[in-house]
Amino acid sequence: MIRQFPEGFLWGTATSAHQIEGDNIHSDWWKAEQEGKVPHKSGRACDSYNRYEEDFDLAKAMHNNAHRFSLEWARIEPEEGKFTKEEIEHYRKVIRAAKERGLEPFVTLHHISNPRWFIEKDGWKSKNAPKYFARYVQFVAEHLGMEATYWITMNEPDIWNAKGYLSCDTPPFKKWDIFGFFTAQRHMARAHQLAYEIIHTMGKAPRVGIAQNQNYLEPAPNLKFANGLLVKFLVARRNFGFLDSIQDFQDFMGINYYNHYKIHILRGKYQDGKKQSDFGWEIFPEGIYYLAKQSWDRYGKPIFILENGIADADDDQRPDFIREHLVWLHRAIEEGADVRGYFHWSLLDNFEWAEGFTKRFGLVHVDFETFKRTPRPSAKVYAEICRTNSITG
Repeated sequence: MIRQFPEGFLWGTATSAHQIEGDNIHSDWWKAEQEGKVPHKSGRACDSYNRYEEDFDLAKAMHNNAHRFSLEWARIEPEEGKFTKEEIEHYRKVIRAAKERGLEPFVTLHHISNPRWFIEKDGWKSKNAPKYFARYVQFVAEHLGMEATYWITMNEPDIWNAKGYLSCDTPPFKKWDIFGFFTAQRHMARAHQLAYEIIHTMGKAPRVGIAQNQNYLEPAPNLKFANGLLVKFLVARRNFGFLDSIQDFQDFMGINYYNHYKIHILRGKYQDGKKQSDFGWEIFPEGIYYLAKQSWDRYGKPIFILENGIADADDDQRPDFIREHLVWLHRAIEEGADVRGYFHWSLLDNFEWAEGFTKRFGLVHVDFETFKRTPRPSAKVYAEICRTNSITG
């Protein structure tokens, strides 16, 4: 059965600056790498700071018509209040290179890493954090605001606040700082609101949203009533809590989907699927359908799947992963969800934060010594889907 996607549907891949550029001495993550606070060093990562045109050629060859990438705040504002014109011009070239290849730019302003000076001023816990972020966004908007239509203010703020303030895995490396976690959440929500207002002063009818990681949660079969109540609470808090706080400041919903969990009131969350990625994550294509439906029913705003992918070095699961997720996404569209685009994570193998280069998400294999790019067989599968704007299954 051939399932046709809506006319004008956007097909793309996603990347983030530090994960493909590396080599940024002004970043908090770079500092943590040098101090041994995280287990791996990014180095030049994929060297995409210099090879972005080659990367966009690969995306074009896959018949993509959009691409999501990020700007690195720490490059643009390496010292507090001191902006680097050379770097903002670099990112102007990146955006224009994407457009020259027919790729609609989806520009992320903050993808996990921060300037070192920002962290030294207490980071997102600081009462001045929204003001600092707004100043950065104002500079970007004044210089690049007319270059792109789609803007993503932040990527997965709640996930990375939890890692930074609760589990001590990432900067600022706090352990069970619950007050810090909720304070950072509140400040990031306010920062998003300010960014939304600033970007909307541009004259190109911009569209602004956020990339929110959502897990598909369902009650475990034993004690199903109690588990069901817990799932409702967790969905409202985990998937939609941050989004509810900014719902009047979004033009679209951005969903990152990777995980499905069963919830048991005594056992907690667990995965029991037989198919797993190299990360050990359960492969559960149906989840993308349920999340698209839930987000559409709750907010009624256009949806973009901004990340969905699999760590699969052998590339033996990725082709079916893509097909099966898109079949379920198409079902959500058939049932009324206004889904307008899908961005596979990732175009390239890249630096996967604490996992370093050990987990390979790319449609394109990268040799991290020579930086040679080699499309995997799954890239051909995705290219045909993008070319025909359809999925068979």
